Amino acid sequence: MQTYNQTTDYLYALRNRGSKYGIERMVRLVDALGHPEHQFPVIHVAGTNGKGSVCAMLEALYRSNGYKTGLFTSPHLVHLGERAQVNRMILDEPGIVRYVEELRPVAAKLGEEDDELHPTFFEFVAAMAFLRFASEQVGIAMIETGLGGRLDATNVVDPELSIITSISFDHMEMLGDTLTKIATEKAGIIKPGKPVLIGRLPEEAELAIRSVAEERGCPLYSVRDRFCEDELPETNLAGQFQRWNAGLAVYATELLAERFPARSTRGLQEVDWAGRWQKLVLADQTLILDATHNPEGAAALAENLKELTAANGQKPIIVAGTLGEERGRSLMKSVAPYARELYLVVPKQDRATPTVFLENCLPKVRDYKVVHSTLDQLFTAPSVEAPLADAGLIEPQHSALRPASASVSGKLRRDKSGASTIGQPGDTIVVTGSIYLIGEVLERLEGKAQNGSGLQDKV
Repeated sequence: MQTYNQTTDYLYALRNRGSKYGIERMVRLVDALGHPEHQFPVIHVAGTNGKGSVCAMLEALYRSNGYKTGLFTSPHLVHLGERAQVNRMILDEPGIVRYVEELRPVAAKLGEEDDELHPTFFEFVAAMAFLRFASEQVGIAMIETGLGGRLDATNVVDPELSIITSISFDHMEMLGDTLTKIATEKAGIIKPGKPVLIGRLPEEAELAIRSVAEERGCPLYSVRDRFCEDELPETNLAGQFQRWNAGLAVYATELLAERFPARSTRGLQEVDWAGRWQKLVLADQTLILDATHNPEGAAALAENLKELTAANGQKPIIVAGTLGEERGRSLMKSVAPYARELYLVVPKQDRATPTVFLENCLPKVRDYKVVHSTLDQLFTAPSVEAPLADAGLIEPQHSALRPASASVSGKLRRDKSGASTIGQPGDTIVVTGSIYLIGEVLERLEGKAQNGSGLQDKV
């Protein structure tokens, strides 16, 4: 059996071949594997924003009600195994090696006929998740689409319920340049006769999805039919938009209650979703990590920054970096009114936005300093003297940094965890923008070599 490093070298090679949008390869792969994706119940979730949060909420709800859960999301933040979790336990390194060993000969055989039929990195990882969920006999699995819906590799599942959380402009080069086109692509996850649940959607997007649902004989439900603004369930995730996501998750459990009864909603107060307004304690500062990757997400970020500023009585220090110029414009528009200091950085991704472009998106007249920097300059790794599990930052079974208050031992130790080099004691630092940037920060704070972030999708 190969080592983990040899296995990741193989996966790097797949990743470096690029992402190929389309579903035919995945159809052939799961067929060759005996359709593991049909051996467990699935809730399939698509959407421009909120799909990962809704998956995490549904996982917490079902697990707190006694179900064995599967959770497939992408991209990962630090560890590749985050993408295939069972009861929030990540797929460990030996498990990754084992599943890659099982998949490699199957993938090679598919590629013999035509190299274009060899599974991509994302398809490989999705298949690993399906195999794990089938092998461990999960009671229900939450499957997040990677991109779009109709041609996404996850669209080989036959779900109990399809959820479309939101529709806005993103990945327009692949999904289309109108909300109707984007909605139609995401509506591709709708399966004949299976119920569909939608979030708050623009009118033209909702009409497109309702049309697809009607054509396929699917009952369609909207979170607006179930909840008013002041009736939304509470969740530990910050922001009013997360309460709407919680509404979607609760409504989903109600729609599936006959087969999958879930009597308690306490799981909504225990949702673990790293990198989404996630608060950590570093020495004597508060660090907030928030992935914001498109204009709709940037609007939600602005809402949270406004509330944070009001609560603290001063503006935070902000560290920002993203991928793509349009995302850069919307991100700078959101952070500019709330930055006391703004540090611009470049994520380690091919499509990263130059910091000069980001600064050019800011108002010319401003009352805060702007610094072009790097994460190496802004954050220090933890002392090698203290294991992170003892530092109260990580729970060993889980995948990414946890809030310092969630120490496994119950003893809060912050003195030898990673730290920032900016600001003063008591300051709040917000890191925002690309999810890959958030992953790099978490890697650095864990004191890990920068090898996890490279195993990401190119799209």
